Amino acid sequence: MTQSNADIFCLQELKAQEKDINNDIRNIADYHSFFHCAERPGYSGVGIYSKREPDDVIKGFGFEDIDAEGRYIEARFNNLSVISVYVPSGSSSAERLSIKFSFQERFIAPLNALIQSGRDVVICGDWNVAHKEIDLKNWRSNRKNSGFLPEEREWLDGLLNKLGYIDVFRQLNAGPDQYTWWSNRGQAWSNNVGWRIDYQLCSPGIASTAKREEIYKAERFSDHAPLTIDYDFII
Repeated sequence: MTQSNADIFCLQELKAQEKDINNDIRNIADYHSFFHCAERPGYSGVGIYSKREPDDVIKGFGFEDIDAEGRYIEARFNNLSVISVYVPSGSSSAERLSIKFSFQERFIAPLNALIQSGRDVVICGDWNVAHKEIDLKNWRSNRKNSGFLPEEREWLDGLLNKLGYIDVFRQLNAGPDQYTWWSNRGQAWSNNVGWRIDYQLCSPGIASTAKREEIYKAERFSDHAPLTIDYDFII
């Protein structure tokens, strides 16, 4: 964090509760920190670190079962909303896939309200969906697996084509083999057999100010790699 000197960091899948987050983690350099933790220990959770103190911080988006899993936090700076979101994975069971579909369906209205409000919106998240065939290495063998199901991809189509959000990474980089997640099994990381499931979806105004993208792979922190977008935008 201190080396990159970013204005804002969004984290997903903290797997920590408030009582687990000590002062060394809360107080990194000059950053203000905010977390929305799951009620269940060792599970889910999202957070935001920002150099500037937000005007307001919103935890959850109004659905008790979803909010209990710590999947949404929004920091507001003037007319800018920066959101860290962690969409459920549906790969572990049919029940979790049903929960993922329910999350997606109910998330549409808050996302639409945000973009219709006229606010500048940046949503950083683990969306657990690879949008196009270019966004995962082995797309043919994953067409019936959660993360690349037609229904999941159609939902993401709707956010982009109907609600009007912009996939900023793809606005800047249309190239293949650009992934943000690799299985811990086999040699997925070393062979770059990955998925692009981490996106920054933005309202058109701030998306137009995006200048540079990077998926940081010099070090491996987890099964995900950090995605950075630079915006020519003052908060």
